[in-house]
Amino acid sequence: MSANGEAARKVTIIGAGVVGMACAVHLLRDGHKVCVVDKEAPGQGCSFGNAAILSASYCVPISVPGIAWQVPGWLLDPLGPLSVRWRDMLALTPWFLRFIAAGSPARSTASGISLRALHKDCVHDFQAFFGSIGAGHMVKPNGLLFVYESEKKFASSAADFEIIQRHGARLEFLDAGQVQEMAPGISKGCVRGVFRPDDGQVTSPLGIVETMAAEFSRLGGTLLRREVRDIEMGADGPTRLICDGDNLDLDVLIVAAGALSAKFSKRLGSPVPLVGERGYHVTLPDPGISVPQSVMSAENKFAMTSLEIGLRAAGTTEFAGLEAPPNYKRAGVLLKHLKRLFPSANTEGYSEWMGMRPSLPDSLPVISASPHFGNAFFAFGHSHAGLMGSVITGQTISDLVGGRTPALDPKPFRVDRF
Repeated sequence: MSANGEAARKVTIIGAGVVGMACAVHLLRDGHKVCVVDKEAPGQGCSFGNAAILSASYCVPISVPGIAWQVPGWLLDPLGPLSVRWRDMLALTPWFLRFIAAGSPARSTASGISLRALHKDCVHDFQAFFGSIGAGHMVKPNGLLFVYESEKKFASSAADFEIIQRHGARLEFLDAGQVQEMAPGISKGCVRGVFRPDDGQVTSPLGIVETMAAEFSRLGGTLLRREVRDIEMGADGPTRLICDGDNLDLDVLIVAAGALSAKFSKRLGSPVPLVGERGYHVTLPDPGISVPQSVMSAENKFAMTSLEIGLRAAGTTEFAGLEAPPNYKRAGVLLKHLKRLFPSANTEGYSEWMGMRPSLPDSLPVISASPHFGNAFFAFGHSHAGLMGSVITGQTISDLVGGRTPALDPKPFRVDRF
């Protein structure tokens, strides 16, 4: 029996990233039988390489009024935060038009309200979730520091500050001296700082997913390493996964396949404007410095976080086709920015990585039941915030599968909103 007294269901999840595994553990705890299918081991996709940040204050969507005027400058700057593979531009144009439209005052305000609802308790949720399995030490409620290298950039961020404070998140404004005290070794070129005390981090993004997977196995879940190639449909919904190994019969299906979710969502009658927004990181194994809390560069839009394996700089945005090879010059840009902000950092032996964030134009994920079939659900599209949104997404999907009203209102995240 499930937690609400109904018969347990057999649930199959496509995707073993942080969102898929969070859904899997919550569903097992709810009494269902759960199988997770992925061609990679848990956490080896986009979940592997994020900046490890849990931002309860994250409520400003990426597309805001005036964003279109900033894009050309970013694209013309080889060290800027945005890059586009021009051969893919024609295919990406419909997405960019939707992205610009999502930056209207009314739509960006609505997205901000939904982002705040999704993230406001993420640090507490992680502490409770991982504390319950003896891994609470992996969550650090140590805040997040934004640094500004110019008074102009600080002044231009006033609208963001107003949005964040209006939604009830706390900000502490710092002068140059206070930035130096909070982040020892940071460049004296940082003239301003904003500390977000409600935020935090995890000690290892991969470790988080592997810990979820261990709990999943302990509770009796089944993990299959297979590539899902198609979904066989019946009159009442999906009936079978077509895989590179044995096919899998379905009772309930959840699509949580990150940037690869679009093809499955379309197969289920719910096409979405999802792209793989590429992010890069560099990790310094022996940096010679430790950052007490994550540091975010306001100018260049990347974060630096001290992890179990070293200091990671993660961020930047690149748009390209799903099959395009990585452009590790983008990782080199991160290394240059890191070295400028922390001149004494030892970069010897650094590693580099690329992953594809599953991004939708309005910055909101899809956390939704299918509008067409009673046995299909969706949990993808968290863009830059998959880690911080994972635990509440797992709980919400478990509530939807179990026929309960979730604490998080799922309406803003429905799959058919586009």
